[in-house]
Amino acid sequence: MPLTDAQMQEIEAARAAEGRTRRPVAPGLEALLFQALPVLDHGFVRVIDYMGDDAAVVQAARVSYGRGTRAVTEDRGLIRYLMRHWHSTPFEMCEIKYHVKLPIFVARQWIRHRTANVNEYSARYSILDREFYIPGPAQLAAQSSSNRQGRGELLQGEEAARVLDLLRQDATQTYDHYAWMLNEDEAGNPVDPGRDGLARELARMNLTLNTYTQWYWKTDLHNLFHFLRLRADPHAQYEIRVYAEAMLQTAEAWVPACTEAFRDYRMGAVTLSSGMLSIVRRMLAGEAVQQAGSGLSKREWRELMETLGREA
Repeated sequence: MPLTDAQMQEIEAARAAEGRTRRPVAPGLEALLFQALPVLDHGFVRVIDYMGDDAAVVQAARVSYGRGTRAVTEDRGLIRYLMRHWHSTPFEMCEIKYHVKLPIFVARQWIRHRTANVNEYSARYSILDREFYIPGPAQLAAQSSSNRQGRGELLQGEEAARVLDLLRQDATQTYDHYAWMLNEDEAGNPVDPGRDGLARELARMNLTLNTYTQWYWKTDLHNLFHFLRLRADPHAQYEIRVYAEAMLQTAEAWVPACTEAFRDYRMGAVTLSSGMLSIVRRMLAGEAVQQAGSGLSKREWRELMETLGREA
């Protein structure tokens, strides 16, 4: 995760500055504020700002004026009740803003979550860095034969080496062409004064999708948890999952009681259809239920048996 000296100085200056406030603060997140948590080979996640804490969720649910004399365990119980019964609006009272550096193809998957405010680095106005995501050997897998959105066996030997060479060569070549078309140095001066460079908004179209971009991403806690439930899941694509895992770390530092409830009732929970629940009740009553007479499709039956830890 290479950060420039200027970026490191900016982060250190931000972390060194302090201000008095009457607003509630989350000590765990204060310790992480502005720090760049490394992700992938050149990416990072860092918290820029936040509003609210566990108590803000409780306050919103009770519409009270302050903490009063309630015990922490009482607040924790209410938070777990809210999460368990899908009461989402109290969690919307907390907000967080991230600065994220990520490959373009991950950003295009991420932007499907339309419940956030996003401002992305503009290649119309600025020049993108010469940085590309190259998968590690453990992520270089073939297409799954059973899942159109998944990965299969790892590539090995010469084939794996050839794929990595192509990824590096293509990214390097297209960036070289991008730089030539721009005809600009970092200060915006012509590299070759004898010719005009192509407009930045046109030159960028030649870049590969593993080129890194950056954005600010601001959302409320309810929608952050929705994002994490999908993207921190083991079935999520690795390249976005590692970002979600880093963000989950910040959530635990920010709102530990809410995140505990989220882990229990969202990440560590399953949803059963009414038909599935009926099958479970019949099994608990001692009935030997089979797929053929269950009313479930073969896929539903298989998923239910996997959930219950039984053979289909």
